[in-house]
Amino acid sequence: MTIIAAIILFGIIVFIHELGHFLFAKKAGVRIHEFAIGMGPKIYTTQKGETKYSIRLLLLGGYVSMEGEDGESNDPRAFGKKTLLQRASIIFAGPFFNIILTVLLFIPVFAYMGSPSDSNVLGKVLENSPAIEAGLEVNDKIIEINGAKISNWQDIVDNLAKETSQPINIKIERDNTTKDFSITPEKNEEGKYVIGITPVYEKSILKSIPKAFIMTWDMIKQMLTFVVQLFTGTIPGGFENSVSGPVGVIGIVSDAAKMGIINLIYIAAVISLNLGILNLLPIPALDGGRLLILGIEAIRGKKLDPNKEAMIHTAGFMVLMGFMLFVTYKDILKLF
Repeated sequence: MTIIAAIILFGIIVFIHELGHFLFAKKAGVRIHEFAIGMGPKIYTTQKGETKYSIRLLLLGGYVSMEGEDGESNDPRAFGKKTLLQRASIIFAGPFFNIILTVLLFIPVFAYMGSPSDSNVLGKVLENSPAIEAGLEVNDKIIEINGAKISNWQDIVDNLAKETSQPINIKIERDNTTKDFSITPEKNEEGKYVIGITPVYEKSILKSIPKAFIMTWDMIKQMLTFVVQLFTGTIPGGFENSVSGPVGVIGIVSDAAKMGIINLIYIAAVISLNLGILNLLPIPALDGGRLLILGIEAIRGKKLDPNKEAMIHTAGFMVLMGFMLFVTYKDILKLF
């Protein structure tokens, strides 16, 4: 059942992506022949006006079939007859809707988990950490680090960021009395020196909204860094351990579903953001590739030949399918 839930979830994320294209195309007055979720044989179809709506067997993709999108068309409502800005907005809308979905999904996640407050009170002291071994406790208020006055959590972060493996002096307030501790930081997996403390987490819908935006932006930066590492061959852990295809993604979502709804929502947000950002890469057949061609058109002052553009996107699609099959093959090998 978890695998079925994973496939349906992925289908919903794809639906949101294609909905962005669809709504902006409708707004621009483009004739839409079909709005499809999934690939392969149809399992459901209905006609409403000039547009056919369908669900296809493999919920791992989708498309909005627009008049004149790939090739010449004399229809005044063809995609190619619209202004450059209208065409760019239609193409960009799909990834943009995925980014918006990511923010919306992160809001309930942080509302449930809570957001870190800026208080200088300890919310948690990690087990087997230098802090707990030294005697720090939950609800201790840090008031000094190496003589520097502390009034909020950012002060703690800033002062601890300066430290290395040398012992540091921390003064805390506990039960209206002050205590001094000498703590030696330890290097974590990221190479930073830490003592093993976390802030108090506050559960609030209002505070979860800015946190959702911040988290989305931070993940976008991480993804762009990953893309650079991908093309430069500097991915930590290697390509095979860092990239997953549909099979790998479904496995990840299935595992998240077993761990509860919040984990599932979090993974859905990450997948939605991945779909949005990767689609913006300037690669033929992807939305980013189409935006790149529109950028070239803006510079040249005239359109690229529609038939040549269609050939470019077809070639790009074939390369992407080959890459996807390769990654899927690797995912399957990991299962055995």
